[in-house]
Parts: sequence; C-alpha cells; structure tokens
Amino acid sequence: MPGRVEGKVALITGAGRGQGRSHAVRLAEEGADIIAIDVVEHIPLLPYPQPKQEDLEETVRQVEALDRRIVSRVANVRDFAALKAAADEGAAELGGLDIVVANAGVAIPDTWDRITEENWDLTIGTNLTGVWNTIRATAPHLIERGGGSIVLTSSAAGLKGLPFLTSYVAAKHGVVGLMRGFATELSEHGIRVNSIHPTGVRTPMGELGDDGAENPMIAALGAHQRLGPMLMNMLPIDVTETRDQSNAVLFLASDEARYITSVALPVDAGNTQF
Repeated sequence: MPGRVEGKVALITGAGRGQGRSHAVRLAEEGADIIAIDVVEHIPLLPYPQPKQEDLEETVRQVEALDRRIVSRVANVRDFAALKAAADEGAAELGGLDIVVANAGVAIPDTWDRITEENWDLTIGTNLTGVWNTIRATAPHLIERGGGSIVLTSSAAGLKGLPFLTSYVAAKHGVVGLMRGFATELSEHGIRVNSIHPTGVRTPMGELGDDGAENPMIAALGAHQRLGPMLMNMLPIDVTETRDQSNAVLFLASDEARYITSVALPVDAGNTQF
C-alpha cells in the first residue's frame, strides 16, 4: 500500500535531532525523500546542548534505513543565501520539492527585564526571519511543481502569552502572521500553508536543564509562582513526544489535508485552552 506522501520530496530545517529528525523519519516512513538541513554550530547564548554533525548524520542513517533517499546540508536559517543553496541543491538531486517543514527554532527563557538585545536578535532571527527565509528559498520549487504543502512550527506560545519567553512569544506569534500571509499569496499556485502549535515536547530544548545545567525557566517560576499554571496542559501530561508533532506534520503534508490551508493547528494537550 503506498505511503501517505509516497513519491514526495520534503525539506526540513532543524533536522539534526528533536522534532526535525522525527519529522524526517515520519515522512520517510510514509514514502517521502528528505532534504535535511541544520546549523550544527555552537551558539553560546543557547542554554542547552546544540546539534552536532554526528546528529545530522544520525538523521541520515535513520532515513536511509527506511530505504528512502536523503540529502543533508549544513546551513543556518538566518543565512538566506546558504539556505537557498541547500534547498536548490537538494531539489536538484532529488528531482523537485513538494513539502516544506520550517522547524528550526531556539528558546532562551528569562524574565522580561533580563532578556538582552543579543537574545532578542537570535530568537527573532531564527524563529521568525528564519521561517521567512525558508519559505522564500523553497516556494519557487513548489510553484514549479504545481503545488505543495508548507508546515511552519510555531508553538502554544504563538497562540497565547507564556511567561519568561518574551522574544520567543513574539517570534512564534509572528510565524502565524507569516503562515496566513503566505497561505493567501501562494494559494493561486496550489500551495497550502499551515502552522502547528506544540506544547512542551521531549527534546533537548523542551527539557532545558535536564542535563544538570541551571534552568532559567525554573528559577523564574520560583520567583513568580502565580504564572506557573500558564504552562500546564489540560490533559494529564507534562510534555508530548516528538512523534505526536510529526503525525500532525504528516497529516498537513498529505493529501488528506488537501483542502486545509491557513490553519493554526494546536498539538498542545489543551494548553492553549487554559
């Protein structure tokens, strides 16, 4: 039986590990070939371990184990020229592009009065400008293909305010604006654009501090306990698994969602309903 995205080519940013790797593997399980992009460089501002070259290579290994083709490239989504070159090379090697998952993102939690300009610039540059760059770099390939699906990773923080994440909340709300704007303009080309809005996810970024490092989110919550319930989920879980988010990406990328566009889809265990 053919997979749900059989014969498609999917480009995924932030594919070295976490949600990005999960999306790559899940789409490959359903028949897609993959263009995997990640930055694999040390960024001192980030308070959690960052992907390395071997992480991106592990994504390649897992996709190839499913007997699918994969092209991997190192590129920073803040660098449009590098990102476009990676997209163009991958599309040329795999024969086109049908699905784009703009997943790369960062988070640097702290109270509003401690967020620095460097924090703001990195977060907005990656989580918002990086998504804009990803769409600009890939949309021409989808237009040439006659249509396709673009899925943007926003957050529960793109639908409501969350504490101690001012720059992150601003960027993720901006992603919704990009989604709606591009969904409108690209619709005439048969391109659907949607966003997913996860609650916490079991990834190195989502489990900030589990490696023993000081967690600024926990420290801030200790000082501002009234805000803690905003992080709770309606369903009795603390975090989702990466595959939970990947299943939503797969649905939006597949023909099952062929008439779904300009939709902000929460995969948040009810977090945004609190």
